Amino acid sequence: MKLIRDSGGTMLVIWAMLLGTALVALGLARWSLAFVSFATLVLSLVPPLLAARWSLKLPLPFLLFTTLFFFASIFLGEAFDFYERLWWWDIALHGLSAVGFGLTGFLFVFMLFEGDRFAAPPSAIAFISFCVAMTVGAIWEVFEYMMDLSFGLNMQKSGLDDTMGDLIVDALGGLLASVTGYFYLRRNAAGLLGRGLSQFIQMNHRLYRKYKERLKK
Repeated sequence: MKLIRDSGGTMLVIWAMLLGTALVALGLARWSLAFVSFATLVLSLVPPLLAARWSLKLPLPFLLFTTLFFFASIFLGEAFDFYERLWWWDIALHGLSAVGFGLTGFLFVFMLFEGDRFAAPPSAIAFISFCVAMTVGAIWEVFEYMMDLSFGLNMQKSGLDDTMGDLIVDALGGLLASVTGYFYLRRNAAGLLGRGLSQFIQMNHRLYRKYKERLKK
């Protein structure tokens, strides 16, 4: 019940639409569409459930981003074959995921130092953020390779070219996230993404108390 109260009307509408689509697909015996709809719904519930488990507060834009990302990658990508219809679909999703994981890495590392940039300089935290984004991207490429090798799938499509293209996009997205984190710490502002970082830190200020104390000086 707490999850429903804290999620807001927009998220509830999206979840209701996914659930409704899954139920209709079951009624029409569209098993693949039903599976994809349920999978999208379940994955979109993971971030708020983990946040509740770890006593974190997630900004609404973050919830919207993660839900729309799963919707675009699984529901539209797989059920409606957007990966084949739009050549740039996979590239865009890789870039967005790299930015998201990079910012998440920044917030996590900054949290470990309780917001004390003197204990960990902005450049060091930005570098680790980039590494997080690249690590997640590399693990995903290994996963695609193992799925193709084990089950005869074609997740890598053109093989080496697809893998290297994805990793290059991951690097660009991770670089954007790390630069955002760097300028956020240096100047306390970094555009739209910087405002997202600030919103998360303010909502979870107990985890970044040294940073908040520095701002008050």
